[in-house]
Amino acid sequence: MQRLIPAMLIVAALIHLIPVTGVLGESSLAQLYGVRLHDRNLLILMQHRAVMFGLVGLLLIAAALIPAYRPLAYFAGLVSVTSFLMLAWWAGDYNFSIGRVVSADLVVAACLLVALAADYWPTPSPTA
Repeated sequence: MQRLIPAMLIVAALIHLIPVTGVLGESSLAQLYGVRLHDRNLLILMQHRAVMFGLVGLLLIAAALIPAYRPLAYFAGLVSVTSFLMLAWWAGDYNFSIGRVVSADLVVAACLLVALAADYWPTPSPTA
């Protein structure tokens, strides 16, 4: 269990860090999400989104190393992925690139739930 929790948090962190490349601009965002952002305001919002993903990713890495950060990391990570998954489900009819994001977020959700369960599931006490 000592290695499982940090491993799950690192996987979730790495997936959260992928969109950080969107900070580089429209072409990076187009590659990530399969959309063209011709509106400068929307580009700014999407780049800011990339920064926010970076912050969640860094928090997840910190939580892998510092157990005291785990409750906040579980909360932030699960809010991040479940909100996106719900929005995608409600909207439906998304493109292939967004479908990949949905798949990645399902992996992140699974990793975070496994780590959370391992962290808080009661462990049997050793018998003498």
